[in-house]
Amino acid sequence: MKNSEVTRVVHGKPAVDGAGVRLNRVLGGSTVEDFDPFLMLDSFDSRNPEDYIRGFPMHPHRGIETITYLVAGEIAHEDSLGNKGLITSGACQWMTAGSGILHQEMPQEAERLLGLQLWLNLPAAEKMTTPKYFDIEPQDMGLVEENGGFVKVISGEYKGVRGVTPHHIQATLLDVKLDEGQGIEIPVKPGETVFVFLIEGAGMLNGEIFEEKTALLLGEGELVEVCALPGEVVRFILASAPPLHEPVAWGGPIVMNTREELQLAFDELRAGTFIK
Repeated sequence: MKNSEVTRVVHGKPAVDGAGVRLNRVLGGSTVEDFDPFLMLDSFDSRNPEDYIRGFPMHPHRGIETITYLVAGEIAHEDSLGNKGLITSGACQWMTAGSGILHQEMPQEAERLLGLQLWLNLPAAEKMTTPKYFDIEPQDMGLVEENGGFVKVISGEYKGVRGVTPHHIQATLLDVKLDEGQGIEIPVKPGETVFVFLIEGAGMLNGEIFEEKTALLLGEGELVEVCALPGEVVRFILASAPPLHEPVAWGGPIVMNTREELQLAFDELRAGTFIK
């Protein structure tokens, strides 16, 4: 079986968003075409509550899904539909913004906030679907323990062990932890967009070392091989999904297919008709 080669390396850059949250922005406007259907990736990693406690007050979304996954920490959330809850360590929230939602996400003070938010595009035919939440608790995920580490199957499948089934794009998300010097080979589906994000610790792919907080886009192949360095544990997210190959019109928290659709969304926000 052929190993997938790294075709693009994207280093996270410090950014400030929300009401003053310090984060690492990894994927964004310049990566949309290559990482289709993955739009944005923000990484959170801080032991100082001042970096994140101001949170993300009420804001709109349309046309996308936001996937928030926490390795450690807590984020309180509530929205315009009346939903309210807490994302805790090891849990994931898969929110379908669809036709439009207003929500807020407020990280809570903790010893460490470590996690990410990934934006997944919705197909044109499903952009105006009914908004919904998909709360994924640790017990909903699959778990495979091997090589002194583990693979948590958030969605999709690994070695016959399944996670949840997404409502729209059938993305595979794995949280993988490797002990010092250990390696793993992960089968991937041909034709899908596949990337690895090193969330904690450096890792080696095909003999080359990459630093943490780096996203690595993989080319054609059947296996993704990742190794931990001697004396260092590595943790990474593997994401895979079929590309949409559709036009992207992106304006802040709203992602549509045309500028006209984008303008309509902002017109509706101003008119108070955004929520359907």
